[in-house]
Amino acid sequence: QVQLVESGGGSVQAGGSLRLSCTASIGTLSPLTMAWFRQAPGKEREGVACSPPSGRATYLDSLKGRFTISRDNAKNTLYLQMSGLKPEDTAMYYCAAAVNPRFVLGATSYAGWGQGTQVTVSS
Repeated sequence: QVQLVESGGGSVQAGGSLRLSCTASIGTLSPLTMAWFRQAPGKEREGVACSPPSGRATYLDSLKGRFTISRDNAKNTLYLQMSGLKPEDTAMYYCAAAVNPRFVLGATSYAGWGQGTQVTVSS
C-alpha cells in the first residue's frame, strides 16, 4: 500500500496563499489518480481536487480558480497551490491515491491516505 506524507500546511491570513505537498513512497505516481481532500471539524470529508494519470484535473466547483492541483511523477509528489484563502478553507487537508476511482472526488473511492496537514485561515 502506498504511504503518503503531506506537508506545507500552516496558519495564514485571509487572502494569503499556501502550497501543500504530498510525497508518496511508491515507485511512481504515474498510474495513480491522486487527489486532495479536506475535513473541517464537525463536517464530512470533501474532495477538493483530483489529478488523473492523464487528462484534465477535476475541482470542487466552489474552489475553481483559487486552487490548482499538480503532480511531479518524477518526484512522486502531488501539490495543491491555494490562493485567495478564506476562513472557510480552514480544515485538515489530506492527499489520497487510487487506481481508477469510481468517483474522483468521492472519499470512499480512495484506499490510500496520508495523515493530513492542517490549514488555518484567519480573518
